[in-house]
Amino acid sequence: MTAETPARVTADAVARRSYGKLVAYLAADMRDVSAAEDALSDAFAAALADWPVNGCPANPEAWLMTVARRKGIDGARRRHSGDVVAAQLRVMTQTQTEFAETAGDAAIPDRRLALLFACAHPAIDIAVRAPLMLQTVLGLDAKAIASAFLASPDAMAKRLGRAKQKIRQAGIPFAIPERDELAGRLEGVLDAIYATFTEGWSDPDDADLLRRDLADEALFLARLLTDLMPHEPEAFGLLACMLYAEARRRARRNAQGDYVPLGEQDMSLWDACMIDEAEMRLQNAATFGRVGRYQLEAALQSAHVERRRSGRTHWMPEVQLYHALYALTGSPVVALNRALVIAESEGPRAALDILDTLSADPRLAAYQPYWAARAALLARVGDPPQAHHAYEMAVGLTRDPAVRRFLQGQQAALPVLGDEPGE
Repeated sequence: MTAETPARVTADAVARRSYGKLVAYLAADMRDVSAAEDALSDAFAAALADWPVNGCPANPEAWLMTVARRKGIDGARRRHSGDVVAAQLRVMTQTQTEFAETAGDAAIPDRRLALLFACAHPAIDIAVRAPLMLQTVLGLDAKAIASAFLASPDAMAKRLGRAKQKIRQAGIPFAIPERDELAGRLEGVLDAIYATFTEGWSDPDDADLLRRDLADEALFLARLLTDLMPHEPEAFGLLACMLYAEARRRARRNAQGDYVPLGEQDMSLWDACMIDEAEMRLQNAATFGRVGRYQLEAALQSAHVERRRSGRTHWMPEVQLYHALYALTGSPVVALNRALVIAESEGPRAALDILDTLSADPRLAAYQPYWAARAALLARVGDPPQAHHAYEMAVGLTRDPAVRRFLQGQQAALPVLGDEPGE
């Protein structure tokens, strides 16, 4: 083992569990997202130079914060002068114990949650609020964020860059919003937390610890959100939706690590306690009488669980819920999922007709589930050539090796091209 290995392992572990938290604290102090990210990057570089020589510190996060703040102060001195920089430096040179103490903030119980709301400031373009939260507060890269929002990585990176520049130029404060401002910023925060969970849930065999940490982080923040805003039904709906999905994590892979679709999962592997909590949270949301996207998403998850448990064969509850969700969101992803349940109630041809209308949407051109769904439906209607092509597209777009193997197996089960009757 080389002398640098323990330092690299420690730095990687800190980045995995605390990057977003560290950037959140630095951005709140420095009032500049890009400067906070630069200061933290410099601190990690300093750690990789110092720790192999002097040993890893007992509290690496505190070490990184101290160095990052020092780097931030040096950067501020280079960029500014006079009263402006003096005021900024007074904030940034507060006692180092503040980092630990503010984790229990009475107004918002976690500063990352506070900064999620800060990123939802009305002056920031609504289309970039959730992506900005994902990068700044939760540490996702532009490529992962672009995938979550059906955009190209280059376009997303430019959008995020412009947003950070706007924050700096307009002097948008990275401060805890007043409580009467929270409701107006809630939607973007919910979207960011859900996108984080979705990214983390995509690796259910825990091979990628960063992704698993993201799922846990999203659940943690969602619980904080319900505590902070106990009268917002969508906060409860989001938490319920994620709990339903998390409850099925162990069942999504078999003993060989292969992907298992929902309809074939071993229900004994589902976490019954987590499902019970999800049901309770969804019922809590329903008492407010204000239906929203995440409550409908959670209701769909509940319907899937109920259908598997009861053996129900018709799909009308799911179809009706997807109709309501599409009417509310107009999302092409919702339209795609609605088509799949319509395939179960009206047949695959009806679903393919819907997918044909969606094919013109450029956001779906590189969306793997669209091609996987199209391939499965084409196979069901007896069109092997087109199904082969759609599977090729889906396989090429799949990041998860287990899902890729599943799709390749489905493709291999198709009739060999050229062997169809009449040829």
